[in-house]
Amino acid sequence: MEQLNKIELRGVVGSVRLQTYEDSRMARINLATNYAYKDREGTAVIDTTWHNVVAWEGRNIQGLERINKGTKLYVCGRLRYQKYTGVDGVDRIATDVLANRLAIIEDPEPMQYEM
Repeated sequence: MEQLNKIELRGVVGSVRLQTYEDSRMARINLATNYAYKDREGTAVIDTTWHNVVAWEGRNIQGLERINKGTKLYVCGRLRYQKYTGVDGVDRIATDVLANRLAIIEDPEPMQYEM
């Protein structure tokens, strides 16, 4: 059986933090995606989900310095779950998207939601 761990996202950057480790650069990006639907009364609802994206600069990922708050971004990667113990002693699980491809979406039109 073939295993698959792949995720594709298209959203808007809420924040980005660039870091350098030895000769490698990486970015921690908070990316918002929206899902639009109508509730039972017919009222439009937009559900926003925030994703933690980790991107290491390399062959498929270049120009991390061009990513800022408000940038529209396409992300392709895989999910990673990490269990850790917080400073308060409580066990937690962090979910990250490890990007293997990023693309800035330079679309002059606003995002539209189909309902």
